[in-house]
Amino acid sequence: MKKLILLLLITSSTIYAEGGVFSVGSKNVGFTIGTDNSFGNNYTVLGANVNYFVLDNLSLGASYQAFLGGNPDINQVTVPVTYHLPLENTTYRPYLGAFYNRTFIDKPYKDYNIYGGRAGLSLQTSKNSFMSFGWVQEFSNDADDNENRGYPEFTGGFSF
Repeated sequence: MKKLILLLLITSSTIYAEGGVFSVGSKNVGFTIGTDNSFGNNYTVLGANVNYFVLDNLSLGASYQAFLGGNPDINQVTVPVTYHLPLENTTYRPYLGAFYNRTFIDKPYKDYNIYGGRAGLSLQTSKNSFMSFGWVQEFSNDADDNENRGYPEFTGGFSF
């Protein structure tokens, strides 16, 4: 499989948090719009994700992405876990995370798994909003070829 190159990723999230953005019980729902190139096709990528803070600073989530406008059809499901390091008297929080991704591709291609990690810095802009900037590193094995890639990420969240 050719390298997937993420050209544009815009994620917007909405968060409801009683005790703050990174507190136990906080939830967010996000949407992804972007482009990707694979199998000699340019795809439009649409997706949705949800995250829930099971403990203060620790979130578990799930996301789905559909790659539209090319052949073969590609769909991805991802399960991430992210930990925001609590720092005293600061609005900045470094974060570390890991994820598992299952990519489903139409025949004759084979489905494959991606494992990876992320690291970056979140800036809490108010009690119930944040922006994060970081790096994602992926390690994939599509049964025919091992492939690794990294790319920057930008996310943001707002309360309502």
